[in-house]
Amino acid sequence: MAIFKYIAETETGRKKRGQAVGLNESDVLFRLRQNELEPLSVIEMTDTFEGKFLRFIAPIKTKELVIFTRQFAVMISANVTVVESLKILVDQTKNITLQNMISEIAFEVDGGSFLSDAFGKRPKIFSDFFINIIKSGETSGKLDEVLDYLADEMEQNYDMVAKIKGAMIYPAFVVCGLIGVGVVLMVYVIPNLTVMLTESNATLPLSTRIVIATSNFFTDYLWLVGIIVAGSATGIYYFSKSTFGARVIDISKLRMPIFGKMFKFIYLMRFTRSLSTLIKGGVTITKSLAITAEVVGNVIYKEIIIQTLESINDGNPIYLVMSKSKYVPKMVPQMISVGERTGKLDLVLDKVTEFYGRESSNMLNNLSKLMEPIIMVIMGIGVGIMVAAVILPMYNLASQF
Repeated sequence: MAIFKYIAETETGRKKRGQAVGLNESDVLFRLRQNELEPLSVIEMTDTFEGKFLRFIAPIKTKELVIFTRQFAVMISANVTVVESLKILVDQTKNITLQNMISEIAFEVDGGSFLSDAFGKRPKIFSDFFINIIKSGETSGKLDEVLDYLADEMEQNYDMVAKIKGAMIYPAFVVCGLIGVGVVLMVYVIPNLTVMLTESNATLPLSTRIVIATSNFFTDYLWLVGIIVAGSATGIYYFSKSTFGARVIDISKLRMPIFGKMFKFIYLMRFTRSLSTLIKGGVTITKSLAITAEVVGNVIYKEIIIQTLESINDGNPIYLVMSKSKYVPKMVPQMISVGERTGKLDLVLDKVTEFYGRESSNMLNNLSKLMEPIIMVIMGIGVGIMVAAVILPMYNLASQF
């Protein structure tokens, strides 16, 4: 698809500038007139610097995909054809990159491709979970139903991630502020006070000597500190991408004092919700487990799910492997066992998802409240150290005169 910039005139005579995607200039002119705009100028900019820059600064965000999926589900439920739905959705989004992608998918489907195959050509945007849900809907003739399942799943995942980010914004902001203030004190403020204290020839307490030594290090080797921080960040990034590193980090998440339990609940909720959605969409249990293993987001739970899949292939029930794992609460395999016996596994998984959803929300709310006193204590300790190391020696020095 090509990207064009246009200048058009509304019915009231007001000029409007914007970007649009289309097969060619004629396609864009037709669509502009459909939207009651009279084109004055249409210029292609697909391969220009401006066009490339627009795509660079407009990546497709998770929220935009969630909205796209929900709108797509509504249109299919209203018996609008797939191609017509996609064409309508092109004009419903302001993101030029997403517009371009939807237009390409609509063109491919109109040309005879399956919708799931068109999504599958874009694995960086659409996960295996997304693609297989769509494929199951196409196969079963229930595309409207599976799109609703998918939209619900994506919305719930997005809401959970948004809650976690929201809970972390305040402590992250305060910690960054403390680090920034600390660096400024060590580099600019403490050196000036150090001269006064050292010239007095007074015996300095241990805390003062430590602060002065730290300040001298920062002043003389700030460049080295920068290299160490950048090197550490790079090392952690590549370590986390390795198989061993990912495993170590994922185990550490589950063993963290405050956050470990919350992470466990989130991964379990993601597992049960994804598995339930896939089963409702008509995907086989073995295929559902294989897909869920890839989307659960934790190496430990991925291994548990893969072991469960292998156990099922050997003729064992689903709950067997999970019942032996210390990372899976006993309630989960017990509920899955009930679902297998009654033939209502998807409904049981929904109940488990609801339970862990409530538990996760409660823990997030409590965590937000708990972080405030913890941060206040940290700030108090920092201020106390500064007072003991700098203010008290200066007070003692002044009292000698």
